[in-house]
Amino acid sequence: MSATTQTTKQPQIIQSQQAIQPAVARKAYTSDLSDAQWEIIASMLVLPEGGRPRTTNMREVFNAIYYQAKFGCPWENLPHDFPPEGTVRRWFHYFKRTNQYEKINEELRKKLRVQEGREAEPSLAIIDSQSVKSTRTSGERGYDAGKKNQRYQASLPR
Repeated sequence: MSATTQTTKQPQIIQSQQAIQPAVARKAYTSDLSDAQWEIIASMLVLPEGGRPRTTNMREVFNAIYYQAKFGCPWENLPHDFPPEGTVRRWFHYFKRTNQYEKINEELRKKLRVQEGREAEPSLAIIDSQSVKSTRTSGERGYDAGKKNQRYQASLPR
């Protein structure tokens, strides 16, 4: 096969009609994305091509991810009106592995800076030095009372 006839599969950029499909009727959570927020994120979202046709509502997946991030619940304790926890977790790890969270954050930061009348990229960075002085010796230091009883605890029957 020649180099001109080879085609590489590019990830699919989510189309707005496909992305903004109506969510299942449910009571909204405080962590849910607004229509405007979802439209911005959906335009930046890159999904893999191939496989079965997708039946999962990606907006509901993002709503579930934001719910978990806001309330800190374990994946298996997501409310039942979200997609299954395995599906949500798989998409979360896919977006993390493909650095999409960082790309979305960077694009939103640039848009916000331009909206505020500033340049898209910052021109100055301030790096703070260490504010807490450490000792001259490195390594762990301190007192651990539990270490005194290690021999005694090891001799106890299990």
